[in-house]
Amino acid sequence: MTTHPSAPPSTLPGTLGELRASGWVSMPVKEEIRRNAVTKIEAGEPLFEGVQGYERTVMPQLENALLAGHDVIFLGERGQAKTRMIRSLVHLLDEWMPIVAGSEINDDPYAPVSRHARDLLAEHRDATPITWVHRSDRFGEKLATPDTSIADLIGEVDPIKVAEGRYLSDELTLHYGLVPRTNRGIFAINEIPDLAERIQVGLLNVLEERDVQVRGYKIRLPLDVLLVASANPEDYTNRGRIITPLKDRFGSQIRTHYPLDVDTEVSIMRQEARPASVGEVTVTIPEYMEHVVATFSQLARASSQVNQRSGVSVRLSVSNLEVLGANALRRGLRAGEHTVVPRVSDLDALAASSGGKIEIETLDEGRDGHVLEHLVKSAVLTVYRERITPDLVREVLGAFEEGNVAHTGEDVASAEVARIVEQVPGLRPAVQALTKGDESPAAVAAAVEFVLEGLHLSKRLNKDASTTGATYRGRS
Repeated sequence: MTTHPSAPPSTLPGTLGELRASGWVSMPVKEEIRRNAVTKIEAGEPLFEGVQGYERTVMPQLENALLAGHDVIFLGERGQAKTRMIRSLVHLLDEWMPIVAGSEINDDPYAPVSRHARDLLAEHRDATPITWVHRSDRFGEKLATPDTSIADLIGEVDPIKVAEGRYLSDELTLHYGLVPRTNRGIFAINEIPDLAERIQVGLLNVLEERDVQVRGYKIRLPLDVLLVASANPEDYTNRGRIITPLKDRFGSQIRTHYPLDVDTEVSIMRQEARPASVGEVTVTIPEYMEHVVATFSQLARASSQVNQRSGVSVRLSVSNLEVLGANALRRGLRAGEHTVVPRVSDLDALAASSGGKIEIETLDEGRDGHVLEHLVKSAVLTVYRERITPDLVREVLGAFEEGNVAHTGEDVASAEVARIVEQVPGLRPAVQALTKGDESPAAVAAAVEFVLEGLHLSKRLNKDASTTGATYRGRS
């Protein structure tokens, strides 16, 4: 969400008369967003920053929807940037908007809706005080739950105001809910199918019929709102989860998706992940290890052993990258190393960051760990085959067949692992293909482990694994 100054500029009009004299023109919120979207599109700018992988799929559909003045619903599984896009729509509003002073529902000074604003204008006319609302305050959001009530969304009679002597039928007794309070703004409902049917009817009434009944009294509320919602596709399309007239309210239905390729996933990870470096310890995650983490997620999305209805969020990739860096950092701190590079042995830490984000479909108790381990190994093997050609490791296999043995793992210092290249010179071409000129012990050690693990997963080397490390040896 955008931040805003504590107060509007002092040069803005302070009364209705001054507002008229300034030439300010009132327009519906959808027209305001449309105008600002046109400006961005003409300038070749994205509608908002920080959303990657949608340039040729989702964004053109969203641009069309906003240019057409449609209410929008995003359909997609968790972790597909639906909420981020919805919240970023705020940046398409004008920075400041005038309202009648004291209005709870952002009354337009030229066309007031509430009783409070109408009475104020009738009394003061051009001297009616005006205040200015920042665009960040013109956004309302609600996570739909089965217990969401009409009072939450639309409003309810305020018993304190009734006790002060007002009648129940008096509009001034109403305590407005979230939707009226975002009048002339954007209102978002996340997971809209979870709203009870009667609440959906009430929401439709205030948005479409422009009125609402509270305690049996009908109140006219001609609100000006851009409605944006999100939903899981399966819940949205199930008959009975959302009433047909409310479905019809959304002019555009936009299907989101996970990153279509590994490179996009890596770009998102780099953008979102917290850097692992701390103080004097620098953690550098090489590109091939980033691709292992991204490929893990991509393979999980294609696995029959993972519940695809639940989805595999991009947050999984981000969390896994952070944990990979954190485990490498911890290993470096214990070894007294100031330059740290994650290795294959650090991938064991992904079990903790993946377990709660992937729903494994298996009938056998305790199989979750085996499925995750298989996905990690498959990701390493996939990236290894992409990066290392057989001719780069031909001499390596010969050296191990002659009796060479290599010890690696979390308890083995980077310098010691890096010295394996001296014992097996045939490793150097493959290592250099991965390190790309970085000759630090940490980078070389990470590359050595990756190559050895790739050879093991390719069934070219044997591996004796323990809780603290691994020993690689020839297969003969």
